[in-house]
Amino acid sequence: MAEKHRVRFEPVGIEIDVAEEQTILRAAAEQGVMLMHGCKEGQCAACKSFILDGEDVEHDKYSTFALPDYEKEEGFTLLCRAHAYEDLTIELLNYDEEMIQSGLPIQEAEVEVVSNDNVTHDLRHLVVKLTDPEQPLKFFPGQYMDFAIPDSEESRSFSMANTSARDGLLEFVVKIYPDGLFSTFLDTRVAVGDRLRITGPFGVFTLRDNPSADLIFVGGGAGMAPILSLLRTMAERGIERKATYFYGARRRQDLCFDAELRELQEKLPNFRYVPALSEPGDDDWDGETGFVTDVLRAAGLDLKGADAYVCGPPPMVEAALELLPALGVADKRVFYDKFTTTGESDA
Repeated sequence: MAEKHRVRFEPVGIEIDVAEEQTILRAAAEQGVMLMHGCKEGQCAACKSFILDGEDVEHDKYSTFALPDYEKEEGFTLLCRAHAYEDLTIELLNYDEEMIQSGLPIQEAEVEVVSNDNVTHDLRHLVVKLTDPEQPLKFFPGQYMDFAIPDSEESRSFSMANTSARDGLLEFVVKIYPDGLFSTFLDTRVAVGDRLRITGPFGVFTLRDNPSADLIFVGGGAGMAPILSLLRTMAERGIERKATYFYGARRRQDLCFDAELRELQEKLPNFRYVPALSEPGDDDWDGETGFVTDVLRAAGLDLKGADAYVCGPPPMVEAALELLPALGVADKRVFYDKFTTTGESDA
């Protein structure tokens, strides 16, 4: 059995035991401590922290865009790639006191494919069900699961679009990338009845309890999944906060779940859905046009005091993270999932 070391997180004063073969982030998740994170691949920097005490830390492969060499030399670390080889004290630079001790246990489960349907030319609606009805799987709306890819050591992460697994079902929206490892598997090999392995839940893209705050959602591509989960949750729970969802696509045929979102406007009296097309071409389109962040900027909204949730391709997320504070959203009230890509071109 691998040796374990004590890791203390400041300024929250939480301590966990971390085995040397585990990353610090994974060990925290298994012990119900929800640290801020995104890709778990060392690319997005959401879990960047600072080592206050201790030096014996090794990192799995990561992007130097997320952790430049000079920052690593100064003592910064990526918790999703860091392995502790002695006791450590780590300062969390990005954390959510409301979420940090509300974690759910990480589980492994087998699922059977119920459907695998196209919703656009490059987005797939994958529905699976748990094969063991006696094994409940809990998650917070907005979280994601890891799918193991058969015949490889790889896994890929995808957000749930539904609100719970009470019926044993899990829904995902998956972007199909040319030559992507999971994309090719999903596109050419996965059939109804096939069985897959999943692990989770992960992620902190969850609806915070802030009833007086307006909500702004900004999404694109497969970023539809976690935002749809949050909106469905609002409808189920009768949450009537003022909410607007700006969703960006290229053409009309790239819009998905459009009918459901328009129905949600009827169920949620304070909800508005704003799809925007960046390349409407000769489509018969009378809605918003342009990049979704430009449409948000042109809306002229005063977002002071609002909560913002952003999920989608990295360029869109980066643009939104720059824009939202300028529109009045406090930095700490911007919650986001940035879909990074691997060398195999999967998200």
